[in-house]
Amino acid sequence: MVGITSYGAYIPWYRMNRKLIFEQLGWFNPANAAHARGEKAVANYDEDAITMAVAAALDCLQQRDRNCIDGLFFASTSMPFAERQNAVIASDGLDCKAGVRTADFSGSTRAGTTALLAALDSANDETSIMICAGENRQAKPGSAQEHTYGDGAAAFLVGSADIIAEFKGSYSVSHDFIDYRRTSTERFLHTWEERWIREEGYSKIIPEAVNGLAKKYNMNVAEFSKIIIACPVTGALNGIAKRIGATPEQLQDTMIASVGDTGSAMPLMLFVAALEEAKPGDKIMVVSYGSGSDALYFEITDKIKTAGKGKKGITGHLADRNDINVYGKYLVYRNLLPLEIGIRGEEIAPTAMSTLGRDGKGITALIGSRCKACGTPQYPKQRVCVNPDCGAIDEMDDYRFSDKIGTLTAFTGDHLAFSWDPPQIYGLVDFEEGGRILLDLTDCSLESVSVGMPVRMSFRRKYADPDRGYYGYFWKAVPAKS
Repeated sequence: MVGITSYGAYIPWYRMNRKLIFEQLGWFNPANAAHARGEKAVANYDEDAITMAVAAALDCLQQRDRNCIDGLFFASTSMPFAERQNAVIASDGLDCKAGVRTADFSGSTRAGTTALLAALDSANDETSIMICAGENRQAKPGSAQEHTYGDGAAAFLVGSADIIAEFKGSYSVSHDFIDYRRTSTERFLHTWEERWIREEGYSKIIPEAVNGLAKKYNMNVAEFSKIIIACPVTGALNGIAKRIGATPEQLQDTMIASVGDTGSAMPLMLFVAALEEAKPGDKIMVVSYGSGSDALYFEITDKIKTAGKGKKGITGHLADRNDINVYGKYLVYRNLLPLEIGIRGEEIAPTAMSTLGRDGKGITALIGSRCKACGTPQYPKQRVCVNPDCGAIDEMDDYRFSDKIGTLTAFTGDHLAFSWDPPQIYGLVDFEEGGRILLDLTDCSLESVSVGMPVRMSFRRKYADPDRGYYGYFWKAVPAKS
């Protein structure tokens, strides 16, 4: 028996009212008024699909031993790298063991459930798989997708111990249905006619998968407590519900009005939302869409009662938000608007790949050292203990700071240093068990920062080196909120 043993989610801090987009570009395409309702989640300038997936995975793991992860599967249609495995960056950020199996899943918005199915196929009594999906998709200004796309991530730990949602089975269909497409050299996708996609795509392919699952396991749709359908088109979703015989109460809220269409992460994020409210004995169906459809069947166990302890999940992230009120800021964050960044912003030192190779754990996983003699942590790693009462030499164990809470002891807002979100805020962070690091702060304003405030670590892009095809990742401090 295998299934979900833990779950986590991430929604970016920033939200943008869709009316803001329409107010700026509605003159060009008035038909987009139909999409200008609600708001969408927007990744910060230092976030991408990988960083959000790591955040969801941290929410999933909490204080679990990272050595329990035998594989990490990453799903996205907006991966930062075409040739450099993205999953291994997430694995390194999470400080997984060297023997972990990693794999990228992409190519369609069905990639999230495809990765989950692969994890369920791989997991057994001796193997646990982490699967995470994150999306930060680009859309042309003025397009319908600019209004509807949202950013976010979800993560699940799959195994056979302490299962909260037992995997009962699945049914998949595959169709080369031409709706959304993008070549390897293109930044934005192409779409076909909306009615064609709605009536011949969503409305036919999804019911085929749902009915196939019900027939395969001799079930009735009415037996499911929740049915998660990753369909961002409300009209099509209502029609699908009628076709499969589902009631409005059975349908999981798609979060289109509050988060947006999160692509391959969408069915998994909705699954997390359903698990947050699930009760023992509930049957849940998860249905994805993209070049076909996957339908997965889970049954909730008694372990669900304590599964949400300590997690921020969907509910917590929806409550933790800040508005983007300037459309130009959104365009800059998306790298859609050329901006005069000055000589400080233009200076990018060449990335020392060999240094990253030697000190990768210290950079990517925020690994320092802890003295065996006195227990003092320090960062970066040192041979000599910094405790003046100790001074032990070469008596160090690896020590991970990324999952520790710290306190901001000093900070500054620098208007001279370059930042995509000025002023550049950075400060000294003292950690609860010891150790001090100078870190950038993000997901906050200068006015909201104060000495003594608790902070947690967040995996982010530190810089971009476009001339060499490289993104540098490191950890930043964000306000620690319940």
